[in-house]
Amino acid sequence: MRNFLGTLMGSILRVVYNIVSGIGTEPTHVSYYAIAVIITSIIFKLLLLPININQSKSSKKMNEIQPKLKEIQTKYKNDPQTMQVKMQQLYKDNNYNPASGCLVLLIQFPIILAFFAVFREPAKYAFTEPGFYEAMNKSFLWIANLENSDPYLWGMPLLAALTTYLQTKTMPTAQNVDPQTQATQKTMNYFLPVMIFISARSFAAGLALYWIISNLFTIVQQLITNRSLSKVKEEK
Repeated sequence: MRNFLGTLMGSILRVVYNIVSGIGTEPTHVSYYAIAVIITSIIFKLLLLPININQSKSSKKMNEIQPKLKEIQTKYKNDPQTMQVKMQQLYKDNNYNPASGCLVLLIQFPIILAFFAVFREPAKYAFTEPGFYEAMNKSFLWIANLENSDPYLWGMPLLAALTTYLQTKTMPTAQNVDPQTQATQKTMNYFLPVMIFISARSFAAGLALYWIISNLFTIVQQLITNRSLSKVKEEK
């Protein structure tokens, strides 16, 4: 599955590269390959956009019914069977599927792994002709070769961590949850960017560039979705 999806994603990257490289003279500090990585990252996010929007709506719905859900759990804590019946009825009345969030992750996970594989080994999945990838210009701003890690800690690693943190801030926040859950979520919001920063120091810069563009797209998409859902709630 990973090789199949990797080859598919790699084909998209190659097609984009072929189109970009045929436009005109290659910029000095932003190679055709870097431009292709950016455009392909955006195409990838557009393909997943319906799934991500559905996930945002599901999270928003869960936050809305959370107080009633907590009330049921408290009221019927000594009667698990009745609790389950009441919870299922609550989900049905609010048109909410508790498994939808997991389904979204299951769909996205192999695709994300495949895309990581493409940017980790572009010569295997996208530029398969012998010597073609090695001979390509892979510069991007201060980075001479996107195949290597960023030589500066304040560059791609910091941007990858910063955009990851900003993305967590745009996600819907669970309301009326216990303090322990809130503390755990807050810790994860800081822990994840730190882990991304550490990992990006050894990433190929092309992979880090993909991560940054993907995060920026998600941030904009989430802000638009949050605004749209708020308008719908106000109209209701």
